[in-house]
Amino acid sequence: MQSKQLPTSCDLVVVGSGAAGFATAISAAKHGLQPIIIEKAQWFGGSTALSGGAIWCPQNHLMTEAGMQDDPAAARRYLQNETGERFNAELVDCFLENAPTAIRFFDENTALKLSYRAFSPDYHPDVEGAALGGRVMDPVEYDGKRLGKELARLRPPIREFTILGGLQLGRMGLFHFPRMTRQFASFVWAAKAVAAYYKDRLTHGRDTKIKLGAALVAPLAETAFELGIPVFTNCALQSLERDAEGRVVAAVVSTQEGEQRIATTSGVVLAAGGYPQDTERRAATVPHVKAGLPHYSMAPESSTGGAMRIAEQVGAKFVDTNSDAASWAPVSLIPQADGSKRPFPHLFMDRAKPGVIAVGHDGQRFTNEALSYHDFVQNMVAKLLVEKRQSAWLICDHAALRRYGLGAVPCAPGRIGRYLRSGYLKTGANAAELAQATGIDAAGLAQTIQQFNEHAAQGKDPAFGKGSTPYQTALGDPDHTPNQCLKPLEGRLYAVEVFSGDIGTTMGIDITAHGEVRDQAGHVIPGLYAVGNDANSLMSGSYPGAGITLGPALTFGYLVGRRAARV
Repeated sequence: MQSKQLPTSCDLVVVGSGAAGFATAISAAKHGLQPIIIEKAQWFGGSTALSGGAIWCPQNHLMTEAGMQDDPAAARRYLQNETGERFNAELVDCFLENAPTAIRFFDENTALKLSYRAFSPDYHPDVEGAALGGRVMDPVEYDGKRLGKELARLRPPIREFTILGGLQLGRMGLFHFPRMTRQFASFVWAAKAVAAYYKDRLTHGRDTKIKLGAALVAPLAETAFELGIPVFTNCALQSLERDAEGRVVAAVVSTQEGEQRIATTSGVVLAAGGYPQDTERRAATVPHVKAGLPHYSMAPESSTGGAMRIAEQVGAKFVDTNSDAASWAPVSLIPQADGSKRPFPHLFMDRAKPGVIAVGHDGQRFTNEALSYHDFVQNMVAKLLVEKRQSAWLICDHAALRRYGLGAVPCAPGRIGRYLRSGYLKTGANAAELAQATGIDAAGLAQTIQQFNEHAAQGKDPAFGKGSTPYQTALGDPDHTPNQCLKPLEGRLYAVEVFSGDIGTTMGIDITAHGEVRDQAGHVIPGLYAVGNDANSLMSGSYPGAGITLGPALTFGYLVGRRAARV
């Protein structure tokens, strides 16, 4: 469904249609250029459309207008403490200086509307410079009908992140649906959401109330279409051309009709989402993959790192010195009817809840389950390498399963039978039976649960400190005391096997503070830019808080659009 014919020339070619790509194209158009966006996949939206949509921006205008204060110097100290010797002052300082302006630009000049989180702790609130709220923003729920026929080209949500065959749960849905059987107000909210969803299904074929990351990219797409920026899907970058002076002057792309050369007056911007599905580069840059551990990415299958490799062909430098190659997330594998398995990320809905623990095959806990998904995988990988195993287990009791769910298994009133029948969910009347069903060491598991329960009853976890920071308790159960993250495991037990995974890569192309691509000698390649996950992360492989990918993506998209337009 292309509204225009692919041109043979334009001002700026943007490769990729996630938040970074749309931000760059809109900024360029607002500053006088005529860009186009090309997207390899059949849908636009990239990994942004599958994300939570959070945007990290210290001292953003929404928080300051609400009376909250932030100190950019404190945010800088926080990032410096998080990245250590890898601290990239050039990119961090550029981001902190320009992010508030960039976010205000998109909030005021596009269909994107944002809200801020008054309470949303940075992931390590005990580190100097961290904040307990204000820095994180979310896109407001978007009416997909505003996209018209283009709604069909918006990347759909992950199936397992929906209910009733397509109803996506946003932040409000994740709050109300688990409580609908316990609180009347939540029941009413959920009933209205379900009724509206079925009406959308009848009239539009899908849920039109767009939430989370899709609610970030969809309004940007609306603005792009209003500005006359065409988005060509099923269109992949094949190569770049440089002139005699070394400037990138053309992109060769492949379409369903064949290859085509597109000349460009202002350059090419790489915003194709990094390399999470490039198995070769993943093996080269991820130590635990190199050591033989399985690994699964939640990024779109189209995120194979092709744009980055093409950039390297014209001399671009790939940075491989980050502390971590990707933003880690534990995943479980959901069996499919065709015999395949789909990864499901355990981000924040289950691990931090009371009545949930994580153990290795020896039955021993190995981490604080309420840590961020990135930190959790770091500790899990260390355990697996020592234990010489490929997976770990999340375990809960019946009360926790029905109250919170576990992985893809829904909370009440959702049914769990099919997950038991498929083998995704294991169960046992006690630790011994669960150990037999999972292969976990029975004695080790029984001892772990006994020791955990003794302290959890008092709201304490002397072994790992689960529920010891505001970030952790924010993910627990506010209705549970004395510790929102701790409760003894009692009665029937359940388990889901978890593996290492990611939600996107952090290593990427070396860029300047203007988003210009550098070559191996540190010189700028004229006319070539990189933003989003194609550019090396200014977080240097660390994961300080929610939205630390999309905040820089929007900021550097804004800056690169201006730079390409010579503003």
